[in-house]
Amino acid sequence: MVMGFTTKFWYARCTSGYRETGRVKERGDSEMTQRKTLADASGRLNATADQRRLASAWLVLGTIALALAGIFAILLVVARAPGTQALFPTQGFFRIALVVHVDQSVLIWFLVFSGVLWSLTGRVSLLASRLAFALAVAGCLLVAAAPFLGAGDPRLNNYVPVLDHSLFLVALGLFGLGVLVQAALHTAHSAIGLNFRDPLTIGLLTVAVAVALAGLSLYWTSTNLAPAWEGKAYYEYLFWGPGHILQFAYTQIMLVAWIWLARATGRPLPLPDLWLSVLLVLGILPLLMVPVLHGSYAPDSAELRIAYTKLMQHGNAPVPILIGLLLTVSLVRNRRRPVASEQRPIHNALIASLVLFAVGGLIGFSIVGGNTVVPAHYHGSIVGVTLALMGLTYHLLPQLGHGRVEGRIARWQALVYGSGQLLHIAGLAASGFLGIQRKTAGAAQELGGSTKAFMGVMGLGGLLAIVGGILFVWVVLRAIGRRMV
Repeated sequence: MVMGFTTKFWYARCTSGYRETGRVKERGDSEMTQRKTLADASGRLNATADQRRLASAWLVLGTIALALAGIFAILLVVARAPGTQALFPTQGFFRIALVVHVDQSVLIWFLVFSGVLWSLTGRVSLLASRLAFALAVAGCLLVAAAPFLGAGDPRLNNYVPVLDHSLFLVALGLFGLGVLVQAALHTAHSAIGLNFRDPLTIGLLTVAVAVALAGLSLYWTSTNLAPAWEGKAYYEYLFWGPGHILQFAYTQIMLVAWIWLARATGRPLPLPDLWLSVLLVLGILPLLMVPVLHGSYAPDSAELRIAYTKLMQHGNAPVPILIGLLLTVSLVRNRRRPVASEQRPIHNALIASLVLFAVGGLIGFSIVGGNTVVPAHYHGSIVGVTLALMGLTYHLLPQLGHGRVEGRIARWQALVYGSGQLLHIAGLAASGFLGIQRKTAGAAQELGGSTKAFMGVMGLGGLLAIVGGILFVWVVLRAIGRRMV
């Protein structure tokens, strides 16, 4: 009851701008039922007042998740940077902070933003949607609070690292259930009367399908995994399949953001909307293999691990490369076209996203073993997604009833965050080439000579990226606080 009251109060606070603004008017659901596209050709949102309110609440939750991730990121950088690593002579605290940081900045942030966009499409069942939101809120906050409530025993398995404690696992379960409910609501309403001339809606449907498949993969694995496994090995097998499937979902939502931001900045991709929709559907077509893989191999078999690795390597690359090339062509063609001052923050975020995602992908080709080249690769890819969603956040805020994103800080935020991440990635990659292993900190890194210098670059880039992340949270909260007038 307390959680329900808290969520209702938070939901009302996040969305009160709709009752006060003169520019975003209250409209009934029936007024927008017949709309054909999520946004017009210039990226202007089409949505009902209820949909905007719900999306705004999810967006605030996503901002909180990034802020929490930033707090734990500060601890991570301090634990690995030369000079301050001595404060963390053991791996325990570093590993706990790493678990929470990864889950908040990747799993929770990306899926919460999916909830933002799913809220804006289809006819919304408000009761079910609010229930989904309440579950996601509870899960997100408990994930961050769990280390301070006795949860420990970090397991640094791939994709969804965990604290092997009932409280943390319940928190992840609540969040996952909330996201799956929201995805199911979106799929149920959006799958009817598909419009392939609206690539944004088609893209969001592919995200929901990928998330649902990840949930089914998790259920199948948990019910078929041998009970003899425990600790890190258990969670490695448990999340191997779902984690790979979620990479498709993350990539798809980034592509949706790219298409949307390109339109909003007057640089639409040089391909008809129908074919963009086809490309987005092709982006998840490899996931048709998921039932085949689970039906053919045991969840703890080497064959399944190899199959999922190949599925992601070969299935999750072609469409992002094609759409990335189309976006590059559009940006080059329009390079002399001036960018309006109010569009500069989202334009910078779009370019930074494209660059970081490309760098991460290129580094991926040089991975050998388990050194820090691996986190350099996935940091680039993940940050590419994050920057795209940051830019789309800036674009959506005034359309959700909040203040416009403007000013020097907003213009520089994506560039500060992106350049910091580039330094961070460069330091990790160079250190990896020299043999530094991933998921280590403090004395365990055995730094010396050039490796110490490169890890110093990593630390400097990490701190700069943290500043960029703080600036993003500041810009968003300021816009939410100002509202539109």
